[in-house]
Amino acid sequence: MVVLQGWRAPDAEQEELRQHYLNHLAAHPDGMWRSCRPEHVTASALLVDGAGQNTLLTLHKTVGRWLQLGGHCEPADATLAGAALREATEESGLTDLTVSAEPLQLSRHLIEAGGCAGAYHLDVQFLVTASTNTAYVVSEESHDLAWFPLDALPAGTDPSVQALAVRAQEHLATR
Repeated sequence: MVVLQGWRAPDAEQEELRQHYLNHLAAHPDGMWRSCRPEHVTASALLVDGAGQNTLLTLHKTVGRWLQLGGHCEPADATLAGAALREATEESGLTDLTVSAEPLQLSRHLIEAGGCAGAYHLDVQFLVTASTNTAYVVSEESHDLAWFPLDALPAGTDPSVQALAVRAQEHLATR
């Protein structure tokens, strides 16, 4: 994946993950697809409002926790950023979205429920920005969607989502 080859990781931990993802893709021609085990690449989006103050999280049906939007890559996805944008659009109902060219963060995590239980997601996480229209639609994959301030995520939010929100705030502060 070209985006991972050219991405400058912000720290040593992220660089280690970047190398792990690249090694995985080199060793597994099917490494992008959910059928690949024990790991496969996914793409997700931390969707923020136009002001860059709030993020739209999903109360995921399978996981039962507030997470960023995202999911599995599909054959029609030309890029990881495109996959993240597609997932954000499908899961939020929002259509006027812009995706960052480069990832904000990488996250490797074990899936404990659903069809991928026991596999690791090698998640490539992008910043997606909504236009002024922030009226979302809850998809079949969610119990709920809600906007939360980036600096006040709901109790029990996964540490990887918290870290993603911090990275988004840092990125937005430099724009």
